[in-house]
Amino acid sequence: MDLRIQQSVVANLAGRPAPVESGPFILGIDPATDSPNINYATPRPGAEITAADVESLVDAFRSVHRRPRLEYVVNCAPNLEALLLAAGFTVEERHEFLTCTPESLVVPATAFDVREPVTRPDRAAMVAAQGEAFEGEFEVTDADIDSIERLQKRGGFALIGVAGDGACAGGGQAVPPNGGVAEIGGIAVRAPYRRQGLGGAITAGLARRIFDSGADLAWLEASGDDSWRVYERIGFRPAGRRLYIRL
Repeated sequence: MDLRIQQSVVANLAGRPAPVESGPFILGIDPATDSPNINYATPRPGAEITAADVESLVDAFRSVHRRPRLEYVVNCAPNLEALLLAAGFTVEERHEFLTCTPESLVVPATAFDVREPVTRPDRAAMVAAQGEAFEGEFEVTDADIDSIERLQKRGGFALIGVAGDGACAGGGQAVPPNGGVAEIGGIAVRAPYRRQGLGGAITAGLARRIFDSGADLAWLEASGDDSWRVYERIGFRPAGRRLYIRL
């Protein structure tokens, strides 16, 4: 399980607009943003990694003017954390990830219209809802809208939840499946529409599309107890640990 998840992360970063190879690492670089949550690296599972590899990784980040940062499944590179700490990296967070299969998925009923964003206004509304939910204030740019469209064209998935008043209440997306695995992320619901089952409906809808595409494993990370319970209700189960670490 850990191996499949880590391999999917490698594939996801390799699909970024300007990926960079650095020894046993792949850096997922997007020239349209300098966000460290988008521009990060991960190790190839099973690779031998040395202190020199970490030094070269830092140089690779600096060559593209991005902050050195990694996300990875801990069990797939058990000695890497010590090397990174010795190089001056700091642990941001340790996350437990959850997985879902076609057999465990439960798609709940919802009063919202959960559908794919197919126009630029749809995609702009989705990004605005996610920004509001995560950051409070958020300016939607053409690059943000283009990113969602590019994701969909690459075989990924995006969903919005439209309320009865016509407002986009929330959204989420999933990367293109690779090796039968796809990550779900960015699940967000605007404050006025929370605790009405929309987060679970969007997540389950994305998982359903992942499985309908032929993949057999969806995974995600929960940010707190509330979201953890939401994901467990629709069939996600704890499966392993990931590390976020930066220089």
